[in-house]
Amino acid sequence: MAKVLIVDDEASQRGILSKILKADGYEVFEAADVTQAERELREKQPDVVLTDLKMPGKGGLELVEQISRRPSPPEVVVITAYGSFETALKAGRLGAYDYLTKPLESEKLIFVVGRAAEKRDLRLELLRQVTSKMVVKSSSMQDVLDDIAKVAPSDSTVLIRGESGTGKERIARLIHYQSPRWHRPMQSINCAAFPETLLESELFGYEKGAFTGAHGRKIGLIEAASGSTLFLDEVADMSVNTQAKLLRVLQEKEIRRIGSVETVPVDVRIVAATNKNLKEEIERRTFREDLFYRLNIIPILIPPLRERGEDIPALVEHFVSQSGRLKSVDPEAMRLLCKYDWPGNVRELEAVMERIAVLSTGDTVTPDDLPPELREKSDRPTNRQWELPEGGVNFEEWERNLLAQALERAHGVMSDAAKLLGMTYRTFQYRAMKFGLKEE
Repeated sequence: MAKVLIVDDEASQRGILSKILKADGYEVFEAADVTQAERELREKQPDVVLTDLKMPGKGGLELVEQISRRPSPPEVVVITAYGSFETALKAGRLGAYDYLTKPLESEKLIFVVGRAAEKRDLRLELLRQVTSKMVVKSSSMQDVLDDIAKVAPSDSTVLIRGESGTGKERIARLIHYQSPRWHRPMQSINCAAFPETLLESELFGYEKGAFTGAHGRKIGLIEAASGSTLFLDEVADMSVNTQAKLLRVLQEKEIRRIGSVETVPVDVRIVAATNKNLKEEIERRTFREDLFYRLNIIPILIPPLRERGEDIPALVEHFVSQSGRLKSVDPEAMRLLCKYDWPGNVRELEAVMERIAVLSTGDTVTPDDLPPELREKSDRPTNRQWELPEGGVNFEEWERNLLAQALERAHGVMSDAAKLLGMTYRTFQYRAMKFGLKEE
């Protein structure tokens, strides 16, 4: 069953609530104040927090606000006195799931806590679905995930930069599902897929009669995303005119539908993405500099696959396991997969592995199964000069041999070996110690 943290300065009240919830099968922890609750949150990782609003020192509202800023926070149910509806609404705006009014009814308590626990389970499942497709071994991508965990709970605008196929939309969904806005669906649009006039109507909506064919009111994506997240993919392909209108949304937090004289307030978080260099676009006068600074509050750069070679074997094994019929990869085939530049990044690798799964006759991927461009010997520069171990593909063994080869080439100096593999010294040191490798 779910874990519940009860926060109340009255021991008798905590005891009553604890007894009711334990009888229903919950694992229950107690805290007498916000300071103790903060410690329990760190140590016990509860699924639901049940907190009184009025307590000595820091109150329940402050606790609700603190919890909302945590990555993947628990659901919060607040307990308020009869007639304090406005306070409960404020708690809801800060991120509380629901509220209960004193005196508490045991049946309603069980119902509300149960619904909160179900909501927490749904959120974790959505996160699992997104993260299950994100196979990360490289320190550079782990740094990206760490940054996401820090920025997701906020409302700050995020600009994701990366080449095509690196998974920018997946990163956007990860940000959304780790934010307090996760319970409302994220809206998304590819700005490059629409001409200027159609993109504007898709974003801002329109009133009946605004133009020929406008037979009724249409709610735009920005308005539909109020209270949630709007993902603007390929934002650099938006016209300068539409950029100006988007800038107003970011500044004024309001929109005006096409054909309307009234403004509509919106509470939307913008996550934008591009595969272009926006500073170069600014110099060409195809992208507004003021919009760039509004979007670039939290920049996230996704490195291309060719710069994080550690992820390739793990991704290959992941796609093999997902194929349903492939079981292993021949060492020479893996060597060729690791040597290739992957200009289409993870999307290209996934497509290649799917093609192999459909067309191959056996359950082991061999060099003959690879596309011609991967089998051909290439003189393209690459930062992956290592060889895979002989005798089969085992990622742990492969990783140990890779680290050992790097140490050997660096004459036993870890800092030099780390540079050969594009790792930080601390990451290399941690991995080397895991396999019992030591600096000479």
